[in-house]
Amino acid sequence: MAGEVSVIEAELKSHFGDDLDQSLLAECVKVCQLYNITGERFYYKREAMRMNRPPDQFSLKDIQEVKAMIKRELDRENINKRFAKGKLSGPQSRNFARGGGTPVKPVRRQDGFDLPRFQESKFSVAGPSRVNYVGPSMDEGARKKRTYRYMYEKVSERSEVLDDRIDHFGELVKAYYDVEELGDPSAVTEEEVTVVGRIVHDADTSSGSVKLNEASLVLESSRMMGSGARVPLRFDADVKVRRGVRNGGGQGMFPGAIVALKGKNGGGGSFYVTEILSLPPLDPSSGVQVKSETVETHFSMFIACGPFTPEADLAYRPLQNLISKLKEAKPAVVLLTGPFIDATHPAIKVGDVDATPREMFQIELVNRLREFLDASPGSTVLLVPSTRDILSDHAVFPQCELPRALCNDPRIRLLPNPARFTLNGVHVAASSVDVLFHLRKEEFFKRAAEVEPQSQSPTASPEGPDAMANLCRHILQQRSFYPIFPVPLDLAHDVNLDVTHSDTLYLCPQEDETEEDGEDARNDPSRARCAPDVLVVPSRLKHFSKIVDNTVAVNPSFLTKATYAVLEYAGHGAPGPAKDRIKVEIHRLEA
Repeated sequence: MAGEVSVIEAELKSHFGDDLDQSLLAECVKVCQLYNITGERFYYKREAMRMNRPPDQFSLKDIQEVKAMIKRELDRENINKRFAKGKLSGPQSRNFARGGGTPVKPVRRQDGFDLPRFQESKFSVAGPSRVNYVGPSMDEGARKKRTYRYMYEKVSERSEVLDDRIDHFGELVKAYYDVEELGDPSAVTEEEVTVVGRIVHDADTSSGSVKLNEASLVLESSRMMGSGARVPLRFDADVKVRRGVRNGGGQGMFPGAIVALKGKNGGGGSFYVTEILSLPPLDPSSGVQVKSETVETHFSMFIACGPFTPEADLAYRPLQNLISKLKEAKPAVVLLTGPFIDATHPAIKVGDVDATPREMFQIELVNRLREFLDASPGSTVLLVPSTRDILSDHAVFPQCELPRALCNDPRIRLLPNPARFTLNGVHVAASSVDVLFHLRKEEFFKRAAEVEPQSQSPTASPEGPDAMANLCRHILQQRSFYPIFPVPLDLAHDVNLDVTHSDTLYLCPQEDETEEDGEDARNDPSRARCAPDVLVVPSRLKHFSKIVDNTVAVNPSFLTKATYAVLEYAGHGAPGPAKDRIKVEIHRLEA
């Protein structure tokens, strides 16, 4: 024993110096004996812990921190050993049975965490799909673009992206309204001009606590059309809205919205608006016919949105109930949006869990979905992540798909957030961000008389415009899954918006395809220049299904609220446009 102590002391002195305080040396020896480590290893652990800190004198605090670090490492190893032996606690069986893999020896990752690998080779071989699915391009170039490095934004790049968006809509407005030249809202003119710009808050009310109102409306132009100047807006008492939806009642505005206005700057420092010009609508999809002898054009799709377990526990009972429904109905497609393993769940935040996030994902989600897929041959599952998913290493919006290593089952497809894809030629757009709630919180509605109104909104009511339909219309007119900028301060953590890469948020591309894009990129549904036939916008607002222009907008709400959506497509043989062949109903889970 005395010999071991002398060896440890010698190793410590060789690294810390012979002048090491005797009381500190004694404490170091105790830690080494307690955890059966050498003095040299103790030194290296202390150096690793202090690597990113300024150099300071060795103290008792350092010894306590090293001791705590060693204890954490041992606790992790013990937990992983229990899981590797299959001794997982919980009311449900942890025997990775039908469709699942078996845990093998934990493998240490480079970041220092132990995660068991799951054998993915025992799932059933995927048979012929019951739908013709075309999703985002999965070639190396497209995947690399989606897995961009965030937190490396430059102010110049952000500014250029924001300017390009204004200029793009400027060209659309010129063609749609046959305008020869757009004006500068900051330039004094005697005649009325047409201007295009972005709605922003007045500088005095941009703290985020004040909602946009008529007194705080400011128009920001691009550098090309107005040197990036910001001009306050003032509306004529008889302001009109041109080519808006019939019985719409006016025009909604919010920070970040691109608007086209007609009026003039008379020299008073404000742009005086006489007409609000509705933005050009997206063309309806062409309804491409699916030519296949093995695939029927009609199909059904279940749509459910996370969270999938309430905050009170991690039992995932709502998901279990949904899987039971899926086994009964056997839909051709199941679309699930995250979060799947919610990083903001109270139990996960404090570490009150019996399994790692990856094991929870495998047990609670993947294995249950495989049970459904085994019972429903030919079905397909689509997973869209959330910025709150703890398993995603890309917690920004737009967001890449979950790592393929989480699930290698070809029947379960991992999509980015947001995503556009087609099912038998039906264009579907989906995102997990609650953009409707954000729009509702930020929207200012300006009432105006109608000039040349477009077709009657199917969701308009005698009592007035449909608020939820108008929110969905903002997404379609702005051609973006998230048209708000900047993100409301109190909601920014829900989005983590990356403006520089927001081109993947657009419902259709702003630039034309080139030969260099490749065949896969040109066939990518996310590059389709048409309105989606189905728009999935999960929100904490009340669930609904509405026809908005040429699109069926669906808010299934959250599965923790016991609601989900069921979509039925009648097929290409039925008459009428796609929106008339799509039926969506909101269902409630039984307790």
